[in-house]
Amino acid sequence: MREKESQEKVSQKSSGIGLWERYLSLWVALSMIIGVLLGQLTPAVPKFLSQFEYYNVSIPTAILIWLMIFPMMLKIDFGSIVNATKKPKGLILTTTINWLIKPFSMYAISAFFFLVVFKPFLSPDLAREYIAGAILLGAAPCTAMVFVWSELTKGDPAYTLLQVSINDIIVLFLYAPIVALLLGIGNVSVPINTLLLSIFVFIVIPLALGIIVRKYVVKQKGSNYFEKDFVNKFDGTTRIGLLLTLIIIFSFQGERILSNPFHILLIAIPLIIQNVVIFFLGYGGAKACKLPFSIAAPAAMVGTSNFFELAVAVSISLFGLNSGATLATVVGVLVEVPIMLLLVRIANRTKHWFKGYEY
Repeated sequence: MREKESQEKVSQKSSGIGLWERYLSLWVALSMIIGVLLGQLTPAVPKFLSQFEYYNVSIPTAILIWLMIFPMMLKIDFGSIVNATKKPKGLILTTTINWLIKPFSMYAISAFFFLVVFKPFLSPDLAREYIAGAILLGAAPCTAMVFVWSELTKGDPAYTLLQVSINDIIVLFLYAPIVALLLGIGNVSVPINTLLLSIFVFIVIPLALGIIVRKYVVKQKGSNYFEKDFVNKFDGTTRIGLLLTLIIIFSFQGERILSNPFHILLIAIPLIIQNVVIFFLGYGGAKACKLPFSIAAPAAMVGTSNFFELAVAVSISLFGLNSGATLATVVGVLVEVPIMLLLVRIANRTKHWFKGYEY
């Protein structure tokens, strides 16, 4: 009996699916509910936290995102980054989907639903505001959260960092022009300070800390201790950071969500469809390119997930805190995590599709 239990534990550990991961969707849902209740029952909490912002970047949220990203950064061997640059197929695939397809598919899908399918339920002005919010989301590939999705699919951390870094550079130059084109206006103002600060806070700082800690620990106790013992001390840190981040976000947005329950559903439908379409386009493209799973899964996740911190900040700057566009960006946060967890599950269950592929 004991032998059987021991075998089950080993099997569960080798599969990488424990109690925490198995019910992660439930923990996410509970975190969202707790966040909304926290904002409604104790409004002093989000009011207090709102004081700690710099260029629309929440310092408490930044700290929690560090908790999510730091364990991922610890695993990065910069020798593998150099090798990753010599394997451009995944980078080309991701960049093509993110910048030549994703913003325009988001516009087409959202316009179809808000102007045609949901026309009886929305005024023309409100429909256009929702489209604007969707565009702001679709034009911004994920920067921070993609490290979580990559970790859950056991993606190549160096390649994930490289993909995100390239997207960050492209965002600086293409985000404003694409948004301006799709919104049909020429005076879109992207808060560059917010964009640059977000990249610095969510990428540069945790990466620098990861490099310093890795070098120090390896120097003191050797690489074997680092790989086998030290890194494992951070198991669960990424998930805890994710759930606490959701609690904070939804403590701020609870009033808006509760006051528009039906519109939340209307906004969620095209956003979900967009996420699924982009994921399978990237995932299928990765299989067609014969990429290994450790690169294929993160490559699909980068485009599917959105840089919602930037989208929310830009929407508030352009349209105001209480606008339909800002509501749409907030709904993007609401639907993204459960959908991404579902897509992570699909990716992990279809890992065998990529068996034998090497890069």
